[in-house]
Amino acid sequence: MTKGTYWLEHAWLGTHVEPGVVVEVAGGRIAAVRTAVSAPPPGVEVLRGLTIPGLANSHSHAFHRALRGTVQAGGTPPGPANAHCHAGTPPLSRGQDGGGAPDSFWTWREVMYSVADKLTPDSYHSLARATYAEMALAGITSVGEFHYVHHAPGGTPYADPNAMGEALIAAAAEAGIRITLLDTCYLSSGFGEEPNSHQRRFSDGTAEAWAERSSLLKERDHARIGAAVHSVRAVPAAQLATVARWAQERRAPLHVHLSEQTAENDACQDAHGCTPTQLLAEHGVLGPRTTGVHNTHLTDEDIALLGGTGTGTCMCPTTERDLADGIGPAVALQRQGSPLSLGSDSHAVIDLLEEARAMELNERLRTRTRGHWTAAALLRAATADGHAALGWDEAGRIEQGALADLTTLALDTVRTAGPLPGLGAETAVFAATAADVRHTVVGGRHVVRDGAHTLVPDVPQALAAAVAALRD
Repeated sequence: MTKGTYWLEHAWLGTHVEPGVVVEVAGGRIAAVRTAVSAPPPGVEVLRGLTIPGLANSHSHAFHRALRGTVQAGGTPPGPANAHCHAGTPPLSRGQDGGGAPDSFWTWREVMYSVADKLTPDSYHSLARATYAEMALAGITSVGEFHYVHHAPGGTPYADPNAMGEALIAAAAEAGIRITLLDTCYLSSGFGEEPNSHQRRFSDGTAEAWAERSSLLKERDHARIGAAVHSVRAVPAAQLATVARWAQERRAPLHVHLSEQTAENDACQDAHGCTPTQLLAEHGVLGPRTTGVHNTHLTDEDIALLGGTGTGTCMCPTTERDLADGIGPAVALQRQGSPLSLGSDSHAVIDLLEEARAMELNERLRTRTRGHWTAAALLRAATADGHAALGWDEAGRIEQGALADLTTLALDTVRTAGPLPGLGAETAVFAATAADVRHTVVGGRHVVRDGAHTLVPDVPQALAAAVAALRD
């Protein structure tokens, strides 16, 4: 449905919760919002519970969903991928189980590569379709897919050089959500290092070749095309400006993994005598359409550079804690002018409400004080500011002219029962989970109704089959 009328039992309107709100939809957008409508008018769609704008998952690697439950406990990962570590990787830390088992971000990355090695356009489509359907069940209406698995193993391009990206765009359409394909430039394994055997399928050889291939991608009603610099270790400094220029000419979003690990900072200092943030600034990568992902290990000067240029920050707390990355300075970044968004990244958990909650709770643990953000501010990071980071500025609000993307949370579950409905933002952020999503509406069309996906009938089975295919 792209035209119709919804009655929202309770609606969060950006600053407060209103009971009895009518939303009229035309052409997939909100044509009118009427408040103080105490009962559903005849013939309207009824959304009982608390309705918020659709959630934006600003950072995703869809194929990482296949890793859930395999290496998250730490210790020695399964399979032969643990037998080696890629060139330039820092020494492995030792596990805490007394057995001396390797256990670090860098070890996890080797297992991730082993999954990436098995992807084909068909298998990637199946896994992404199921993963995006899981996102819809969690109330996510837009995803930013940080996409770097471009070519066949060994680096040979497919007949369609964007076969993998097209598989992701098609998967999002079939799962009923919007996508910003952040086509990622990934050229080296480290400063001055050639791609290793796993990474060859990520690389176009040069940034110019990356730009030529990426320019073939076309936007659709549900899909926008952005760019990404994988990291300063994966794109040589002299080629950063090419990626930045490509995004600038198209006014497209530009994302970059930034200072997720201290090892990257140390290597950048050794190679260039500056921090990764400073290197990006020198080559024109920072700016209001750019988002740094993680932004974990920053200097005060880095924070000032990011905030002063209006560069956004995408925090991914459930992944950052799963990989033992650390807690980024989100409070300081926002105070300096860096807008915050949220992502599920490796999909250890797909729950944007948990990401919002974790950002606040991480700060409480670090500072031993409470109340760094209001619940409303955390919801804005998960909705309007997240959509803006993905180039969907017209989404993330329940107001006239906005895209008709809605997420309804049940208020009668064991987690949400009890609080007054007027405390909707607090209930959503500090009590609810993805399991409480009752409805997801994208462009005025019901994608999730009463907790069931309308386009992918059995999401758990689809996930199980897609993951199993990559383990065979």
